[in-house]
Amino acid sequence: MPKKKTGARKKAENRKEREKQLKAARGNVDLAKHPCNSSMECDKCQRRQKNRAFCYFCSSVQKLPMCAHCGKTKCMMKSSDCVIKHPAVYSTGMAMVGAICDFCEAWVCHGKKCLSSHACTCPLISADCIECERAVWDHGGRIFSCSFCYNFLCEDDQFEHQASCQVLEAETFKCASCNRLGQHSCLRCKACFCDDHVRSKVFKAEKGKEPPCPKCGHETQETKNLSMSTRSLKFGRQTGTEEEDGASGYENYWKNLASGGNNDDYDEEEDDEEADEEEYEEDSDTEASKPFSHLHLGRTYASGYADYEETED
Repeated sequence: MPKKKTGARKKAENRKEREKQLKAARGNVDLAKHPCNSSMECDKCQRRQKNRAFCYFCSSVQKLPMCAHCGKTKCMMKSSDCVIKHPAVYSTGMAMVGAICDFCEAWVCHGKKCLSSHACTCPLISADCIECERAVWDHGGRIFSCSFCYNFLCEDDQFEHQASCQVLEAETFKCASCNRLGQHSCLRCKACFCDDHVRSKVFKAEKGKEPPCPKCGHETQETKNLSMSTRSLKFGRQTGTEEEDGASGYENYWKNLASGGNNDDYDEEEDDEEADEEEYEEDSDTEASKPFSHLHLGRTYASGYADYEETED
């Protein structure tokens, strides 16, 4: 029989499990909770924006800059981690600053760990908005990631993009390589794949995870778990409005011709155009005759007196 666990052993195992979870959670921090992507209000113009070294609107320096890596505004370190030694003195403001990150445009404190590791682990290294293609330096808002395709989004386009993200580029849910129903969907390529064609020789699937997309390598999701919709057109053969017999667009037009019927909308438009032309001609005739209405030209050839000849005195 296995030995019975003692209380100290149970506590040690629980502590190891908690430390393991905390270590895994540090690597998967939400993008909105990173210190370099936190919200900041300018001291001078009072405008809210992303945490940055200089105000995006008035270019002023903040009184209490925040570190982009550790998120602190006051350095109280008494150990040897600080590059600039300040024993028994708390440093704030510009005395705490060590560098500016080129990617997130925020201050980095003078700690060795922050200065040496932030540039390699900055979450905003290639944070270009997928909709407007603006980088961090081109707008003052924060950066977010889409909940479906995990692409970067600016603060202006995040809601509009996520509302239309789960739309396939195809008109059906069929596999992009065959005619079968797609069981797996890639939200970056906006395509569905069946169980056979989702397997790729380039991108290998990990155990316990969904297979990657054979085109881009992004992790796929099951189509039945998503609110996916197909592409719809408001012109051409997919007009979106169906008649009682199910015909719409071009099909409805050819069916009307085959049955000997006419397009009522087209006839009504022609009648309206003819009526407008007649009214315009009448108005032009009356306007042309009004300037000469007070003149009396006597007997002329145009009035029907072709044989008229003036008498000689």
